[in-house]
Amino acid sequence: MVRSLKARRPATLASLAAELGVSRTPVSNAYNRPDQLSAELRRRVLDTAQRLGYPGPDPVARSLRTRQAGAVGLLLTESLAFAFEDPAARGFLEGLAQACQEAGRGLLLVPGGADVTEPAAVHRAAVDGFVVYSVPDDDPQLAAVLGRPVPTVVCDQPSVPGVDRVGIDDRGAAGTLGRHVVELGHRRIAVLTLRSSEVQRERLAGLREALEPAGVPWSAVAVAQCRENSVEAGGAGARELLERNPTPTAIVCLTDLLALGVLAEVERRPNVRVPEDLTVTGFDGIPDAERLGLTTVRQPFVEKGRMAGRLLLSNGDAGGPRTVVLTTELRPGRTSAAPRATDGEWFSGL
Repeated sequence: MVRSLKARRPATLASLAAELGVSRTPVSNAYNRPDQLSAELRRRVLDTAQRLGYPGPDPVARSLRTRQAGAVGLLLTESLAFAFEDPAARGFLEGLAQACQEAGRGLLLVPGGADVTEPAAVHRAAVDGFVVYSVPDDDPQLAAVLGRPVPTVVCDQPSVPGVDRVGIDDRGAAGTLGRHVVELGHRRIAVLTLRSSEVQRERLAGLREALEPAGVPWSAVAVAQCRENSVEAGGAGARELLERNPTPTAIVCLTDLLALGVLAEVERRPNVRVPEDLTVTGFDGIPDAERLGLTTVRQPFVEKGRMAGRLLLSNGDAGGPRTVVLTTELRPGRTSAAPRATDGEWFSGL
């Protein structure tokens, strides 16, 4: 015999309150303001909710009522995978997540980059504000973010008038790196950079300001531009630079991943040694670079993310646009040394 089973009606806040013999307020507080209840009453509410199958307050209804989504949006410069593949982005994401957790907020990742031409993801994002992570100034996603009436913080680039920003002194840090190289005695210097962006332009400007007073005209500096920030791109850039004439005694890379690519390419050349024959420097201070002893500029990625989140979530306390410039540190390693007296002649015949 088949029994007809009457569908059980889902528990609601009202039915849970009735079951407990209390008003709706304590039930709501158990989820939204637990500090307003005794530990014993909150436990009773949650235990009864579990027994009755009550899932908790409807987040959509709550957001409509409070006009808060309870989440922060992170607009990336690349695909979603970039946040987990790129070491610098991973550090930044860790710090931002810490700030969101401290504030009891969620984190929503919104992809950007050249492949994303429609800002629909930005328009759909149910967030209370955006952190923009190093995007081009003509990115359509950025325009969509700035068009929404929510707080925004830009990390690194671009500089947007009237918008809070967190970053480092890219020009000054690159200048420190350039002075380190020329003080070692290098004059035949090459640079490996990424496609043009505000950050890369600032770093190139800092290098130029350090090299030219030391007698290295910028016109004599070989510059190769890579399309992506990867070890593979750095290797390809190294091949281009090492085939030029005159050959360099130092390659200054404007990211660590590019520098790791240069080191990998040099390892394939048995007659080239780092740093005896070639100085290689990076910029960022990612874990793999520090592990290999790469001479680099270390920037605080985790703190950058944490500060961006705190700046965004404290937006109501702001009296105007704020800019936070974090400190960097030159970390000389085993990949930089004075050039040999032959000044690059070891390349002849390779």
